[in-house]
Amino acid sequence: MSFWLPGQFGSFTAVPGDPGWSLPLIYYHTSADASPDRVFARGGRLRAGLDVSADLLFAVPTYVFTEPVLGGQASVSVAGVFGHTKVGAEATLTGPLGRTLTGSQSDSLTAGGDLYPAAYLKWNRGVHNFMVYTMAGVPVGAYQAERLANLGTNHWALDAGGGYTYLDPKAGHEFSATLGFTYNFENPDTNYRNGVDAHLDWAASQFLSEQLHVGLVGYFYQQLTGDSGAGAVLGDFKSRVYAVGPQIGYFFPVGGEKWYVNLKGYYEFEARNRPKGWNTWITLAIPFGGQKK
Repeated sequence: MSFWLPGQFGSFTAVPGDPGWSLPLIYYHTSADASPDRVFARGGRLRAGLDVSADLLFAVPTYVFTEPVLGGQASVSVAGVFGHTKVGAEATLTGPLGRTLTGSQSDSLTAGGDLYPAAYLKWNRGVHNFMVYTMAGVPVGAYQAERLANLGTNHWALDAGGGYTYLDPKAGHEFSATLGFTYNFENPDTNYRNGVDAHLDWAASQFLSEQLHVGLVGYFYQQLTGDSGAGAVLGDFKSRVYAVGPQIGYFFPVGGEKWYVNLKGYYEFEARNRPKGWNTWITLAIPFGGQKK
């Protein structure tokens, strides 16, 4: 698992927002699996043939500052998550030599996850928008080393990167891309440390009216350095995955504010050392006290 959630950056990612508070709410569903001949280090043991599903709700209170910083617009946020996850394994191995416990094993968990504070700086230059960000993973979520299903990573992580959005309101064209890199610290309970990874989220859309846009989304994930630590018995275990899918977004007024809802889905392919499947997102962005629309 990566600290970066696949698809977390989408359309308008680098466009400055209205000053003040907002509350994006995100429902995330994922379903992924790996064939029985694929082995993963999970729950303190080696597991063969994972089958994973999760339903998560993220709340991301965000504040956009009025005063410019370095000629751009600064904002901060912190994301919290609560949800349900279920994990199954075809077989459990007691060690890297392959001794197998008979039968399959499954586990599920409903709990809270880690916290994700972040800071952003955005600039607008006509149809061109630019963004830099930094984000951290704070390991306060539900976690037990022997469990198959966890909603916490049990390790600190730092992520940073930048993004670009081309937005032409007259023609209705929009394109966004965000590239980031993650540095992971060691999980002290398993002595496992994920390597540095790169992730690229992209989105392209066309406005059909002033309120409605449709298009495509995708992501690329590539681990750059290998896993390490005493628990990394499978070697560097570099992972990757790609995905693409559709999206639709709609702006609508509520009480003088402009709310936004977006639905997008991803189908994964070219996965290596990682389960693959599909995931969907429903995002509702609720502004509080920003500029009236």
